[in-house]
Amino acid sequence: MDATALLAQLNDQAQKTDPIGATIKFEVDDHIVFIDGTGDSNVVSQTNDDADCTITTSLDTLMKLQSGDLNPMMAVMGGKIKIKGDMGLAMKLQSLLG
Repeated sequence: MDATALLAQLNDQAQKTDPIGATIKFEVDDHIVFIDGTGDSNVVSQTNDDADCTITTSLDTLMKLQSGDLNPMMAVMGGKIKIKGDMGLAMKLQSLLG
């Protein structure tokens, strides 16, 4: 799966999920996915705005998380995922990852 397909999948999942009540930014290699869940629905864009929680990772790591081949806590502890901001919000992301 390439970055475009993965980003489309994140967008689809965000639309099916109740608003998260905050903003989250994924920095995946050279791509930005910004999710604004402060309104009536989650709005996904590629704007590089400040977010309540920023998650930085590689496309390979994100794909492994989505498929269940990688435990999120192990990925954070192993340095494969970096989280800035609201750690509690990061823990709620399972619904967005499918």
